Amino acid sequence: MRTLENRLRLSEIAPGLVQSEIRAMSVECDRVGGINLAQGVCDTGVPAAVAARAAQAIAEGNNIYTRLDGIAPLRRAIADKLARHNGIAADPEGEILVASGATGAFYAACMALLDPGDEVILFEPFYGYHLNTLSALRVRVLSVPLAAGNWALDVDALRRAITPRTRAIVINSPSNPCGKVFSQSELEAIAALALEHDLFVLTDEIYEYFIYGGARHISMATLPGMAERTITISGLSKTFSITGWRVGYLAADRKWMGAIGYFHDLTYVCAPSPFQHATATGLVTLPDSFYAAMAREYQTKRDLLCAALAEAGLTPSVPDGAYYVLADATPLQGARASEKARALLRQTGVAAVAGTAFFSHGRGDNLLRFCFAKRDEDLQRACDALRSAAF
Repeated sequence: MRTLENRLRLSEIAPGLVQSEIRAMSVECDRVGGINLAQGVCDTGVPAAVAARAAQAIAEGNNIYTRLDGIAPLRRAIADKLARHNGIAADPEGEILVASGATGAFYAACMALLDPGDEVILFEPFYGYHLNTLSALRVRVLSVPLAAGNWALDVDALRRAITPRTRAIVINSPSNPCGKVFSQSELEAIAALALEHDLFVLTDEIYEYFIYGGARHISMATLPGMAERTITISGLSKTFSITGWRVGYLAADRKWMGAIGYFHDLTYVCAPSPFQHATATGLVTLPDSFYAAMAREYQTKRDLLCAALAEAGLTPSVPDGAYYVLADATPLQGARASEKARALLRQTGVAAVAGTAFFSHGRGDNLLRFCFAKRDEDLQRACDALRSAAF
């Protein structure tokens, strides 16, 4: 007979899932009063029109549940944005879901489309939330390493990773943590394999406007034959510097949307109502020049941080997109990347994330990830501290 002690236990997967190293470093940074380049909090200013509309929406009483797929003005604004900027045709009545962040959209899509024991391919370095979401759903993750430094895709390695149990490929472009922007030819190669093996492709495009040095963002759903099988995920958290508002979205063929919407409703009910109104205003009123100016601003931030890292002897891999840098942590004290990150925090007051958070099988121990989505004065302080350190 089973005892009560045996019934009071964690789930089978809980012991293997620990607090995100990103969160852990943010907590440690707060404890010592450091400069947080660990978490992608994006603490730059919110566009004035977006902030004003949020306050107005609250005052108007838009504080209750919305329809599970979001308010109509926001769905229409997302559809227009997808058509203009991505080349994706999505019907706001049945092919767009407003989600509780891109993270919520990804979780709901995985719940709706994948079964325990299925296999999903991630490209490495990967975003830890993608890995842990899939693991929490008892989905087996197979990682395909990108070439260190330039992060090029090895198509043959991807082909070898596909098995009869593979159901989907996840693409994060521009990528967290390495800033890779998948090229047209790489996306075409992935699309060809997805069509050949009848796979879903889930694309996290949350950093689509953070593009530098002539790189170009291409949405997988626009490639021939891919609209039906691609789940396009993005959001406003990064673009409008509102990571705490939790407003993301998902676009997919309507045949999948009923189930995806159901699981999002079950888990989150809806994205915050007043913030839906605010982000709709942002999408409608902000001109295309806003996005271009933002990319230029962040390229300046990237260059500032990369120069400081190079001067400090922490050689950076200069990203083509997103707002993160992976840098060589070899000069720092410690046997593991987590130890190196804490040593850096002690010496400089600058928090970074251990590279092992983004790699499998113990890889990434000589890498740290830095985020440059910071106010100019904070980023400058961090760069000055890095330059003055002796490793």
